[in-house]
Amino acid sequence: MADNKKSFFSVFLNGLVTENPTFTLMLGMCPTLAITTAASNGVGMGLATTVVLVCSNLFISLLRNAIPEKVRIPSFIVVIASFVTIVEMLLKAYLPELSATLGMYIPLIVVNCIIFARAEAFAFKNPPMLSLADGLGMGLGFTAAITLLSCIRELLGSGTIFGAQVMPASYQPMGIMLNVPGGFVTLGILLALVNALKVYLDKRAEKRKEELA
Repeated sequence: MADNKKSFFSVFLNGLVTENPTFTLMLGMCPTLAITTAASNGVGMGLATTVVLVCSNLFISLLRNAIPEKVRIPSFIVVIASFVTIVEMLLKAYLPELSATLGMYIPLIVVNCIIFARAEAFAFKNPPMLSLADGLGMGLGFTAAITLLSCIRELLGSGTIFGAQVMPASYQPMGIMLNVPGGFVTLGILLALVNALKVYLDKRAEKRKEELA
């Protein structure tokens, strides 16, 4: 049953911060590690995924009472694949360089576990506006996470951010950062920092409760 007490803003923040798909739920690890060698790739992949998330969540929510329980998974696939195809065609038409760089990872959004998880766990059980908020929050949370990861890897691996030179000419790029091991290391460090921040904030919240009690 849908929770009518949920607000658009709280659902949006849940995907953006509380249940960030990359740093909290650990979903979509394949594109997270594969394409985050340049900041532009992170933004492009994140926004493409966000568009598919928002559109598929909204569409599935609108049709949730018409989709039979037994065929919900095939129905999800058809809806998601349709929006992925639209996004892929738009990228090829208007951003061919980005489309070529992301390559097969755009079509693979169809099987991205973030998309399926939100369709199954949220959109199929909640009204359209909340599903839209969930898709937007999850999508932007994913975009922010992989863009941050991309910026760090590009900076250390190439000395640039969004193609602009940042490091001094004397800087020796760390080639490993542009390879898969560098992606794992960077992601691991970011996860450790995020978890440490969460523990710190939780302790502060508990301390405040104790002081007010």
